[in-house]
Amino acid sequence: MNTPAELKYTKDHEWVRIEGNTCTIGITDFAQGELGDIVFVDVDTVDDELSSGDVFGSVEAVKTVSDLYMPVSGMVTEFNSALEDQPELLNTDPYGEGWIIKVQIDGDADQSSLITAEEYQATLG
Repeated sequence: MNTPAELKYTKDHEWVRIEGNTCTIGITDFAQGELGDIVFVDVDTVDDELSSGDVFGSVEAVKTVSDLYMPVSGMVTEFNSALEDQPELLNTDPYGEGWIIKVQIDGDADQSSLITAEEYQATLG
């Protein structure tokens, strides 16, 4: 299982790449493996201000639908439109072309719930 060390993670299986005041968010390799073949990504929260823990969208796989949770508070500024035609990017490249949203955060946004790659792997047992 691929868990890049430079990213932060949540116990809900999202990953976060923080660059200045912008966070790129997606689902982990573990999550996409558990979901199976992803057929649809639903995000209708662009331009919405959301709090950490809020649902920002959902991922639909062949047999299930899973909510996506905000790992940090901020405004959703962008949805990866490539996922509209190619939701399988979440399966094939979850940490690259399969990113889901970008979020603008405040400089003092609480990031205390984010964990390291090592801590994330430990939660998987």
